[in-house]
Amino acid sequence: MQSAGKTAAEPVRRRPSSGRLSRRRWDATDLSLVAVFAALIAALAILPGIPVGPLGVPITLQTLGVMLAGIVLGPARGTAAVLLYLVAGLIGLPVFSGFSGGFGVLAGPSAGYLVAFPLAALVAGLLAVAVLRRQRFRVPLLFLACLAASLVTIHPLGIAGLMVNAGLPLRDAVIVDAAYLPGDVLKNILAAVIAVSVHRAFPRLLAGRAPRD
Repeated sequence: MQSAGKTAAEPVRRRPSSGRLSRRRWDATDLSLVAVFAALIAALAILPGIPVGPLGVPITLQTLGVMLAGIVLGPARGTAAVLLYLVAGLIGLPVFSGFSGGFGVLAGPSAGYLVAFPLAALVAGLLAVAVLRRQRFRVPLLFLACLAASLVTIHPLGIAGLMVNAGLPLRDAVIVDAAYLPGDVLKNILAAVIAVSVHRAFPRLLAGRAPRD
């Protein structure tokens, strides 16, 4: 009798693993979002920038698009969007700052910043997943997530690129890079405000956030 009771109870058990796997599969919507955000980054990159310092590496809105990709789409799709953007530029499409493209940009002073973009989207996306589980202080916490991603990825690799490709000593590279910090703060604030509005309108958009039962 006991074994029969167990057999009768077994069909009502849920199988959460298959549900999780199905949510991880990308569909046409996911691919479309990746393409849209790659195009957004390209559009922001080709807007006129502000040249800074003797090397002329401009302040652009690229990082705004990178951070938005991470904190709106999440770590996987956000990183994919940035990688798609970089691949498009490296194969020759003029989607980098100043309508440039091709592998030649990797020999320029801005190479470190470009290489850091996918890592920045990944870090920002991972932090955003945790932040958006909360209902309070989303804007300041998303701002801090973007700022942290920028400080641990974009700026260190950007400094390394200035040292390698421009031949700057560490001290001079840090001074040049510091000029981009005020703009990054403003762009990260804007990214946080936009992302919170998007997630308020589409609460299940962020990859990795399972819908509530």
